[in-house]
Amino acid sequence: MGEMWFSVVIVLLFSILNVGKAEIYIVTVEGEPVISYKGGIDGFEATAAESDEKIDTTSESVTSYAQHLEKKHDMLLALLFDRGTYKKIYSYRHLINGFAAHISHEQAEILRRAPGVKSVERDWKVKRLTTHTPQFLGLPTGVWPTGGGFDRAGEDIVIGFIDSGIYPHHPSFASHNTEPYGPLPKYRGKCEIDPNTKKDYCNGKIIGAQHFAEAAKAAGSFNPAIDFDSPLDGDGHGSHTAAIAAGNNGIPVRMHGFEFGRASGMAPRARIAVYKALYRLFGGFVADVVAAIEQAVHDGVDILNLSVGPNSPPATTKTTFLNPFDATLLSAVKAGVFIAQAAGNGGPFPKTLLSYSPWIATVAAAVDDRRYKNHLTLGNGKVLAGLGLSPSTHPNRTFTMVAANDVLLDSSVTKYSPADCQRPEVLNKNLVEGNILLCGYSFNFVVGTASIKKVAETAKALGAAGFVLAVENASPGTKFDPVPVRIPGILITDVSMSMELVNYYNITTSRDWTGRVKSFKSTGSIGNGLRPILHKSAPQVAVFSARGPNIKDYSFQDADLLKPDILAPGSLIWAAWAPNGTDEANYCGEGFALISGTSMAAPHIAGIAALIKQHHPHWSPAAIKSALMTTSSTIDRAERPLQAQQYSGSETLMLVPATPFDYGSGHVNPRAALDPGLIFDAGYQDYLGFLCTVPGIDAQEIKKFTHSPCNYTLGHPSNFNSPSIAVSHLVGTQIITRIVTNVAEEETYVVTARMAPEIAIETNPPAMTLRHGASRKFTVTLTVRSVTGAYSFGEVLLKGSRGHKVRIPVAAMGYDR
Repeated sequence: MGEMWFSVVIVLLFSILNVGKAEIYIVTVEGEPVISYKGGIDGFEATAAESDEKIDTTSESVTSYAQHLEKKHDMLLALLFDRGTYKKIYSYRHLINGFAAHISHEQAEILRRAPGVKSVERDWKVKRLTTHTPQFLGLPTGVWPTGGGFDRAGEDIVIGFIDSGIYPHHPSFASHNTEPYGPLPKYRGKCEIDPNTKKDYCNGKIIGAQHFAEAAKAAGSFNPAIDFDSPLDGDGHGSHTAAIAAGNNGIPVRMHGFEFGRASGMAPRARIAVYKALYRLFGGFVADVVAAIEQAVHDGVDILNLSVGPNSPPATTKTTFLNPFDATLLSAVKAGVFIAQAAGNGGPFPKTLLSYSPWIATVAAAVDDRRYKNHLTLGNGKVLAGLGLSPSTHPNRTFTMVAANDVLLDSSVTKYSPADCQRPEVLNKNLVEGNILLCGYSFNFVVGTASIKKVAETAKALGAAGFVLAVENASPGTKFDPVPVRIPGILITDVSMSMELVNYYNITTSRDWTGRVKSFKSTGSIGNGLRPILHKSAPQVAVFSARGPNIKDYSFQDADLLKPDILAPGSLIWAAWAPNGTDEANYCGEGFALISGTSMAAPHIAGIAALIKQHHPHWSPAAIKSALMTTSSTIDRAERPLQAQQYSGSETLMLVPATPFDYGSGHVNPRAALDPGLIFDAGYQDYLGFLCTVPGIDAQEIKKFTHSPCNYTLGHPSNFNSPSIAVSHLVGTQIITRIVTNVAEEETYVVTARMAPEIAIETNPPAMTLRHGASRKFTVTLTVRSVTGAYSFGEVLLKGSRGHKVRIPVAAMGYDR
């Protein structure tokens, strides 16, 4: 799958067969975790931070209280069960108070009824769905010099990756050609030792490397020969995301003897901390992922990049914002960590987001300005367009074309789907040599049992001049990505053009009465596809990028919170790959891969957030997110409103005007984000207020997850101080409040707003002057003019006298009552 994002599959029903069989359960118990313990137990000082800031996890008070919690977990289990009948896998002490254990269904029921136990939830698996961008985003000229050039961009900022590990020997992560990395006392993560080489995985650039597989092992899913019982990347995905965010600058992307430019991370000097919790064959388990998040926050990462999210409801909560990921991540944000999470790859259909909460930056994927196009010229003069990152056939020459099915060694090989061109040994080399081999793009390519890389290897082994892969029928939504190949080759993706090729071949090929070919007369030549074409229509929202509106519960009721938050490049991104990675058949054994997914978009935001954090070290996660959102762009390179890829009635892609449900605030603009003028700040208490205001939410459930009572509400969830406004059920008139804080010099802002005609919008005051550090409240009044049964969109613009522009999107649906 090209869209490689990790998602969670939940089995909701207990099978009768499972009674007595041990499984992994995540158990939470009463008592505050380290992050929110305010004291009150004899002999243990308070460990909670005053505001949203990092906790010193090395302090005596934190270590002794954490040990106290772990002892209580062990005592509870020892009290209820005989030794040897259970296995505790993790103790969670910092962000949540609880543990993961391998126990039977009956033991889980006993725990559920035990005093002091708040919840018992069966673990479920997480699984995979799944570089030119620094220039496209304007980083080298506009952002890096202010941080001290690329050799200083992201200095001393630690980005944590919850992913499939890292390939530490890749040049994108090398430290021998850079200025030495000094010690970083604020980061306390450790470096595991490779069990085979006895060397650790760190080199200064990679500052921490750990792996979490205890739940996977207990469940019997783990195979050390394939999954690697270490932080080594057995998949490719983890190395790719780390390189996008923080890979070294100017690394040549070489494949098959060709250079496709130079790759660079967004923050090339940032440190990489690896928390491997995802594995090649089975994905991973929530218990391992939660342990990885806990450890990353404990170790002191500044930014967390997540390509993990739930894709169906957990058994214990109906509220999206309280699923185990979002609840754990709320505690991470309380500790001052900025979180970038992939939006999901379920687009272009509405309500497909897998990242819901206001404390997370939810990242949608854009297609940037590079397109790799190629063409096949037929002997009859017709030119067929296609994809092919390949060299051309010999110029000024045409070559005979032979179809794989017409060059079989004998008819018995048809059981191998020979038209796929996956096995050179079933084709006749004498008939293929020096000619262009025609192959068919079958369902095997969609499911991954056939690959374009293998077609190229087959054609090369048989001495072909090149190959053509024709798509003769495509299911709606099939996404075709160009694949770099060593020899001339092209993929004809348009079914009608493939039919033109087939018709031309059939007309010019003479056969005997049995259907065997007497002479091959069709000819063709393949163009050069190695150079990208740069398009002015970029960026566009990628077809696979998950869309809003956001949902507040798993019955898919709309939330009063706009998602996604921001758009970043996520289609056809070149970055590092693990040579033993198998996640993409076309890149097996390669050092780089060109892949797509919101998984590729999230680390762009993680890296840019690192640059902002370097520039503004004391900003909260909400301030960083606000700066990214309010300065983003809603117009493309050609100065037109952003467009989104969408399916038309047939399977063809078309472009439609994009809305905030496609792109959030807009496409990221790193240069502007360093100096946003105003920010919409928020902290832990504001997030609690938001939760306590969501209609229909259970206050006891909030207390269970956050250890805090609902002391105050915001009146309406849309009053949460987000740099966007969403009202899912607007009746009559509603007044929404926002508070801005000036992070620049004194400036006067004029406040204006515009909205689709069905809803009237007004702002008050019309203007305001703020000194540096000052905060001011303003209101936005929305009034229903006509009911259409659809959302209306608009924006509020705050224009500063010193040139700052702060823009927030508005989405609302009007109702009669």
